[in-house]
Amino acid sequence: MSNLDDLFRQEASGHSSANPSEQPFDKEAWAQKKQELRQWAYETIDAATTAISQSGDEFQRYLDVQSRFDRYSVSNALLILMQRPEATRIGDFDSWKEQGVFIRRKETGFYILEPGEEYRREDGSTGISYNLKKMFDIAQTTANPKREQLTNPDDRMRIKALMDRAPVPIVIGDALPPETHALYQPDMRNIVIRRGMDAGDIFRALAQELAHAELDRGDGRYSRSDFTFHAYCASYMLCKQFGVDTSSFRFHRVPEKLKDIEPQQIRAELTVMKDTAHDIARRMNRMLAQQRQQQRTEPVR
Repeated sequence: MSNLDDLFRQEASGHSSANPSEQPFDKEAWAQKKQELRQWAYETIDAATTAISQSGDEFQRYLDVQSRFDRYSVSNALLILMQRPEATRIGDFDSWKEQGVFIRRKETGFYILEPGEEYRREDGSTGISYNLKKMFDIAQTTANPKREQLTNPDDRMRIKALMDRAPVPIVIGDALPPETHALYQPDMRNIVIRRGMDAGDIFRALAQELAHAELDRGDGRYSRSDFTFHAYCASYMLCKQFGVDTSSFRFHRVPEKLKDIEPQQIRAELTVMKDTAHDIARRMNRMLAQQRQQQRTEPVR
């Protein structure tokens, strides 16, 4: 009987003849690589924040990305802006595979941050560690992007969705100041909108005033001037998301507004804008989804 003990010795020493080139897992190198990626992400986010604060065009490009990814954090929208600004729908390798979709050959992914484990800081507070996650845009996959696109609602339905479950009453009036299409009135807790406007003007003006209403906590201390820019940007993102013309929006004064503000504080302000637009869009999408479902179930006459 031949002696096979040498096979076991080879396995135990990690030098199996089945794969002589295989290297043992280096946990320290893996941890170092993760830390380097995180550091790169944080530096990229800061650089992107600085870039959009110094250029109205770059700021508008950021808003375009954030409008398409309104459920993503500001930091992740900035990472997408710097790596794949034209992205429309993203997912990681596994999520695309679960949908029967595969990544095209030679396509390289891009990174966003995802929350990891909680940890306790030295001061006793709780923090969250973040890890880098590789993503791919739908254009990098075998999916057909055209099949994924939903048709924008018509003008009337779009405005009805914007008004659905509004936080304050919306009334039509004839006594607004010149050049004012709509106005949120904190003392009255309502929005007055000018009579006789076209659909685009109605949506743009109403979205901005609804943003003001969302931002007002109702404690009597609301200052319109403090949130004019936030509401303006929220309106722009809603217009982009729901297919309303945005050619009248201007962002050339962004460098002046964000001058001498630290990147972290800028992102805090961007988060207010993003969350405000997202809250309105969520109500709109809920109403539009119900409308589409109703149309599918109605009998054909």
